[in-house]
Amino acid sequence: MQSTSETQVVILAGGLGTRLKPVIPDKPKVLAEVLNRPFLTYILDQVSSAGFREVVLCTGFKAEHIKKKLGQTYSSLRILHSIEEQPLGTGGALRLALPYLWSDVVLVMNGDSYIDVDLGAYVDWFFRKSNSDAAIVLTKLPDTTRFGNVVIDQDEHTIAFSEKTTSENTGWINAGIYLMKKSLIAAIPTDRIYSLEREFFPSLAGKKLLGFRVEGRFIDIGTPASYAGAQEFFALKSS
Repeated sequence: MQSTSETQVVILAGGLGTRLKPVIPDKPKVLAEVLNRPFLTYILDQVSSAGFREVVLCTGFKAEHIKKKLGQTYSSLRILHSIEEQPLGTGGALRLALPYLWSDVVLVMNGDSYIDVDLGAYVDWFFRKSNSDAAIVLTKLPDTTRFGNVVIDQDEHTIAFSEKTTSENTGWINAGIYLMKKSLIAAIPTDRIYSLEREFFPSLAGKKLLGFRVEGRFIDIGTPASYAGAQEFFALKSS
């Protein structure tokens, strides 16, 4: 069984943050200040405390700002930087990082969202499952309008992804933390922009894709309103 110290982490941190430009015009989204520190550092703290040792940051937009801010180490973590010269999508950015990957299974995280989840328990759970190629952390929201629903069966297999809707409904959403075999990453196309959310995971639904359900607090900083909510989110977390 692969432990957290033997599992690499990849954080997808290359987004343009277009919707946040009105409030964060001059820096990458993952460096947006929350309680006077970059949002990305909250994710790195979570990763470090779970026992992981190495992180690959997939960067693009203003990558030099991230590299200058974080350098090669953070807390107990070694940091590697995989920089895309042009937008490749979340899947394309992950595929570009393949030369940096050595663990058979990789933990992949979105750099613009955070959920209270026991990452060590997630890794242990995944390796207890047989014939599993990938898994997604799912969280339940009263309103999934911005995210779309993920349908999961009684055996924790992810069987369908529904599109974003204009009407409020309760359901499970993709919380942006994945475990996947490196062999799957190697199979991602390299000749075009490729999305994990819209192409990769829907193609695995009903096969060997698991859903790890968590009802922890969740925050996404993709919009000015949700970014404003991050201040209270982490203030409550530290209180």
